Amino acid sequence: MLSKIDKGVKCKVWKKYISEERNERYFKSIEGFLSNEYNSGKIIYPSIDTIFKAFEYTQYEDVLCCIIGQDPYHTENKAMGLSFSIPEDEKITPSLRNINIELTNEYGEQNRQIQDLSNWAKNGVLLLNTVLTVEKGKPNSHKKIGWNIFTDGVIKLLNDSDKPIVFILWGNDAQTKEPLISNNKHLIIKSPHPSPFSARKGFFGSKCFSKANDFLQENRNQKISWI
Repeated sequence: MLSKIDKGVKCKVWKKYISEERNERYFKSIEGFLSNEYNSGKIIYPSIDTIFKAFEYTQYEDVLCCIIGQDPYHTENKAMGLSFSIPEDEKITPSLRNINIELTNEYGEQNRQIQDLSNWAKNGVLLLNTVLTVEKGKPNSHKKIGWNIFTDGVIKLLNDSDKPIVFILWGNDAQTKEPLISNNKHLIIKSPHPSPFSARKGFFGSKCFSKANDFLQENRNQKISWI
């Protein structure tokens, strides 16, 4: 069932990494677990063909910024394989609403509310959840099946890049990954999570988007179109 989980990934670096990890015992365990879950009739998000969507949209050599999320949305029609992103026709999530508020604070009134972040992903923002699957209605249900080993490896690969990258770490869970980012070429931006429980404790006013672009403009002569 999971034999073509990475069929849409074209980047040679990601393909090589995924291929190598699939030979590891922990990844075989993940595949076995997920096959059992899907075959049991449980509803797992995102769909099999979008688990690696972040690696399809954002090529390794093009990564300007990595935004680290926790695990996929656990409600129907929300998860799309990109951290924080949901389809345009779905009701916006509280965290995304607050992300839009901060974008407005930084850049002024927007023409539309941003919720499908695919354009970010296609323009250099790796939207990486640390856990790539979840059971419907059970947040963090796949936290201990081994995905963190895989995504920690992704962060280490990015850390090894000679190109300066911005790592945006929202909230305590994402900030546990900070020790993996040791290359002083990169910039780490930390703030509370954009969820309603913590956004007013420092996410609002953090200016994470403009700080990222200031760094990228100075170090790579590039910037991200956030809005």
